This record gives sequence, C-alpha cells and structure tokens, in this order.
Amino acid sequence: MTSSFNSNLSEFYKKNKRDLPWRNTRNPYNIFISEVMLQQTQVNRVLQKYQEFIKVFPDFNTLSKNSFQQILRLWHGLGYNRRALYLQKSAQIVVTDFNGKVPKDPIILQTLPGIGAATASSIVVFSYNIPHVFIETNVRRVFIHHFFCDLKDITDKQLYPLIEKELDHKNPREWYYALMDYGTFLSKTIENPNRKSRHYTKQSQFEGSIRQIRGKILKHLLSVGKISEALLFESLDGEQSKNKIAFDQLLNEGMIVKIKDTISLST
Repeated sequence: MTSSFNSNLSEFYKKNKRDLPWRNTRNPYNIFISEVMLQQTQVNRVLQKYQEFIKVFPDFNTLSKNSFQQILRLWHGLGYNRRALYLQKSAQIVVTDFNGKVPKDPIILQTLPGIGAATASSIVVFSYNIPHVFIETNVRRVFIHHFFCDLKDITDKQLYPLIEKELDHKNPREWYYALMDYGTFLSKTIENPNRKSRHYTKQSQFEGSIRQIRGKILKHLLSVGKISEALLFESLDGEQSKNKIAFDQLLNEGMIVKIKDTISLST
C-alpha cells in the first residue's frame, strides 16, 4: 500500500520534475561524474560543466590517462577542486581494479578517493536502480519537514528508519529524483528545515577563506604552468599566514608539487 507521503511525493514529481542531463542516461560513468560534481555544489553550476566534461572525458579510461592539470582546467569553476584530483585517482583505480566499470556495491565504492557513504549509495541507486538508503541535504530537508516539523536537534539516525520504510524498492531511482526535486522546492519556499538537524553547519564565508586562497593558487598555476615559490607568494594578496596554510594543504594533498624551488600542478 502506498503511503500518503509517497502519494503526495509522486503527485509533486509528476508536475515538477526537472529535466537534467544526468537523469537522461543510464551510463554509470556519466552518473558517477554527475554525483561527484553535485557534492556541495548547486545544480546550475554543475549544468555549466557536466556535458563538456563528459565530451572531453567520455569514460574512465580516457579520464585515467589525462593529467590532473587537464582535468582541473575543465573542472575549474565548480569549487572544491580536490574533487578533480579524486576523480583522476578514482578513474585509475576503476580501470585497473574493476575493468573500467562502476561497482554495484556501495561498500566497494567507498574505497575510492573522495567517495563517502551517501555518494556511494547514490551512484548505485541512480546507475543500477538498486535500492539503498542514503541521506543528503535534500533528503534530510524533506523528511525533517514532514516527520519532525515540531522538533529540533534531529539526528540522521532518527531519519534512517523512516527513509527505509518509505523507500520505493521497485523504482528507487525515480523516488530519489522526486525527493531531490521536492527538497529543492522546499529550499526556495520555506525556512530551511535542515536547521533543525543536529548535523547542520552553516558554510563559512568564502571571501578571504583558505578555500578561496587554494583556488587562487591553482588558478595561477593553470595560467603560468610553473613558478618559483617566492613569485607564487608574491602573487597572492591577504595574510601570508593563511597563504602558507593553503599552500601547505595543496602540497600535502598532492595537488601541487615542489621540485627544488619550482611549483607546478600535479601530473
């Protein structure tokens, strides 16, 4: 028997479903790319990059053979640039260990760089229509709004059994699409229900942040190729202590390399 929650969700989706390019494919690679891009990034920004990225890097094999610099150049503008490095490394692992195919087991997917539990399950659900419970911001928003409207400090542990109960096991792909679309609708029409979640954190200011400085360093290296460490720091504005933190992070993560006094992007 269909619950009232799912009946209402279905009615909303029939009238309001979004036409998104990664929903018009069953290619697991394309879906993998879209789910990594959508991590902490708005749909409209992903729309600007997704199709071009797929055109240039149409499969894991092509992606695995390209340099980080080439991948980052196309990725630039999506933010959280370490995801570009994770994609390169993930592609190499998928080609080497899984014959270029996306595994159907979320546990295996979680062993890939930058793939957490929610992203791993979403990739499997959308690629293979296999039912798995996962929570991301829109799923959380919808369930808190409908089942916990008068409560605060709600944990994901409280949401999991409800999601499991309502999950459409016959067509989980479309069910999650509907949740995503309804959650996006709620974000534009009511005060954010996710503020009632114990896991809610307000994103810190971007201007002047370490994130912004990291982006500036990578953008500069994309432009010049190689540069001395001294000249790189001269090109950066703001607090030198923050610049050094951002630089050291990128170096430790392997996104940039230092050979003697010359800095360049990772290969």
